[in-house]
Amino acid sequence: MAHEYQHIKFNYQDGVGHITLNRPETLNSFTQIMHDDLKAALTFLEAQDDLRGVILTGTGRGFCAGQDLSERKPLPAGQKRDMGAGIENNYRPLVLRLRALPAPVVCVVNGVAAGAGASVVLACDVIFAVKSAKFIQAFTKIGLLPDAGGTYFWPRMVGTQRSMGASLFAEPVSAETAEQWGLIWRCIPDDELESTIASVHERLANGATRAFAATKQAIYASGDNSLEAQINYERDLQRGLGDTDDYLEGMVAFGEKRPPRFQGR
Repeated sequence: MAHEYQHIKFNYQDGVGHITLNRPETLNSFTQIMHDDLKAALTFLEAQDDLRGVILTGTGRGFCAGQDLSERKPLPAGQKRDMGAGIENNYRPLVLRLRALPAPVVCVVNGVAAGAGASVVLACDVIFAVKSAKFIQAFTKIGLLPDAGGTYFWPRMVGTQRSMGASLFAEPVSAETAEQWGLIWRCIPDDELESTIASVHERLANGATRAFAATKQAIYASGDNSLEAQINYERDLQRGLGDTDDYLEGMVAFGEKRPPRFQGR
């Protein structure tokens, strides 16, 4: 039976999956239903042989405000909540599956991204954000530390001092500052949200899919490799790409001075 999506919108066209967080009345905060929806969408995407990319965004004025705290009902006196359970059951698999998809995941941030919402953004491969968007590591305001990969992504992307300041003091980082820091790829005008999504869709649907996947794979592998090991890794991946139809088409198109018509093979 097909999954009935309740807290996200999901569609698949031209080999590109579109995931839209869809609880605008709560700034698209995470619920268990939303996590179940995301798991179903990722399971679908992982099974597609023609997958060429994924676009993640939100509805309304926020991308995601993090965990919906209203789901955490007060416990009886003397009982303590296992705060690691939600990470283990939901956020850990979500972040790891986004990173493991054999195609680019592009996040177009339509508004505030806070807490785990900001962490999920940074799990994506390329990030656009509208000018009015903000990134907030809000965890310390409720006595917690950044999770869902927050303490992994921030220092690697912007360095220790910026990560510490943003995380310890929960100060918002504007989209313009995020671009200057290297936290995101590009800050865009608010009125270009839909046109950016359409442009990204076209680039993913018509791009060299195998080359995109190998590039993603190699860049993420580099953090654990020595220079020599990484060059060897590039060599092995390049050998595989050299046998693809898309490489042959790219070379022919270059010689004929025309745009390539990649088929993702």
